[in-house]
Amino acid sequence: MTAGAGAPRLVRPLLVAFLSVSLVHLAGLLAGVDAAHVATKPLLMLLLTGYAAARGGPRLLTAALLCGWAGDVLLMPDAEPAFLAGMAFFAAGHVCYLLLFGRAPLRPVTGLVYAAVLVGFVVLLWPGLPSGLRIPLTGYSLLLTAMAWRSGVLGRYAALGGALFLLSDALIATGIADWPPLPAHDFWIMLTYIAAQYLLTRGALDAARDSAGAAPGAYREGGIRI
Repeated sequence: MTAGAGAPRLVRPLLVAFLSVSLVHLAGLLAGVDAAHVATKPLLMLLLTGYAAARGGPRLLTAALLCGWAGDVLLMPDAEPAFLAGMAFFAAGHVCYLLLFGRAPLRPVTGLVYAAVLVGFVVLLWPGLPSGLRIPLTGYSLLLTAMAWRSGVLGRYAALGGALFLLSDALIATGIADWPPLPAHDFWIMLTYIAAQYLLTRGALDAARDSAGAAPGAYREGGIRI
């Protein structure tokens, strides 16, 4: 998919800023400092989007990350309409990822495993879900699972990112269904989510670089490797 020219000089500062804000955000969750959560959550995907753009990332990747940013912001208020709107933006982000992944074939066995996980999880969650959220959450889960499976097209980093995205949203769903929470439940949700978006970004950027033949002037990961 079409990529921009990028801004190589901004790559390292934006990556460092993203990692730093992520650490502050996660530390704030562990410490129970709400101000840190409120101040940093809206910055996470904006910084990751800037990093992707600075590396000349595909436009669909930028769109997916910006949808994630909108979803993050909308999920901050504790209100059902905002939750549904946030879920819609995340769903749009998954569509962007699916378009980015294209139609390259994948092992059907992996798809069957993901399908079995989806069906089993929805069956277990169904009785505890609010009636008004059952159908929207099921539809969203189907789209998310498809994205997680297809992410393997872009290699092992993106494949892990897709799986972690599924895990992060599964943890959110257990909270909606009133399952007993994990210790530091919000921390694990955000840790897996941040890692997922970064790994999907890295997979997409590496694939775009490789398909372009590492053209002169293209940014290459150097001293910072995660």
